[in-house]
Amino acid sequence: MKKSSTLTTTTSMPTSPTLSTQTLSASKISLTSSRCGSTAGSVCGSAGSGSGRSACQSPVRPGSGCVDALKAKREEIEIETVLEKAKFYTSVCLGTTAILSVFTFLFLIPFVVDPAISTIIADYDPVPVTCIVIDHIYAEGIKNCSWSSCREGCTSSLTKCHQLFVNYTRIPFSEWERNPRDLDTVNWDVSYTKFLINSEGCGYPPTTNCSVFARQYGFSHIGEPFPCYYSRAYPEVVIGRYSWENNLYHLILSLIIPNVLFAISIGVLSYWYCPCCEKACNKSSRVYAEKFPTKEDKLLCHSDEDDEMEY
Repeated sequence: MKKSSTLTTTTSMPTSPTLSTQTLSASKISLTSSRCGSTAGSVCGSAGSGSGRSACQSPVRPGSGCVDALKAKREEIEIETVLEKAKFYTSVCLGTTAILSVFTFLFLIPFVVDPAISTIIADYDPVPVTCIVIDHIYAEGIKNCSWSSCREGCTSSLTKCHQLFVNYTRIPFSEWERNPRDLDTVNWDVSYTKFLINSEGCGYPPTTNCSVFARQYGFSHIGEPFPCYYSRAYPEVVIGRYSWENNLYHLILSLIIPNVLFAISIGVLSYWYCPCCEKACNKSSRVYAEKFPTKEDKLLCHSDEDDEMEY
């Protein structure tokens, strides 16, 4: 009788492995239901009283909100990275443009700006008057070439030179062509003065060719009337080429284009990188490290992704 009672008592109690398995499964179910409830809580709370039951009954993927937020944050970081690269390369181009504008303007000062201003100061008469070449001297050597009517290269040394001297009268050349006069009876306003190709007496090929200039006005053409321009500020200065429109056009271009490019480049760079401009424009003082997720966010999202795989 003792054996049978002992056997009955032993068989009526459940074994420990069976109890632990049931407890584990029950805990998993309760954990999953609680997470589903917490994830869908916002959906149920936002839904109305009539549609709240259907919204709570719809299945919601656990941890999907955090994963979507992480993806959105990664996309935002990628977009900001592209914008930062574009800003960097644009800044390099603007800096290069500013430097080139400065050097271009410095280069144009002696070759365009200074001759144009000298021409304006000389105040040449825009109406061509009548001139004749009375003497043409061709010389070689630095000592013999103290000046030249034409020089190819404004900074080159004079080793060969053409020196032309002219007489001119203020009679317009158009009137002289309609009514030619005897050269011996003409009352010349200025006699035996230097004749230059332009206000500076120099230029650069192909617009300036001193050999062509000498053949056009000197040698066999001595004594032939031709149009020229005299300076009203310095009457002894006479030139063969002058145009008020072209002179003003080149002066404006050489002053505006380099300076405008420099101002735009420096203005944009100052707007982007100057601390004073940043404070004035109320830019965000966001730290660069804040663009990336924190360590806690990464751990939370990884745990949610593991739960999603189990689900």
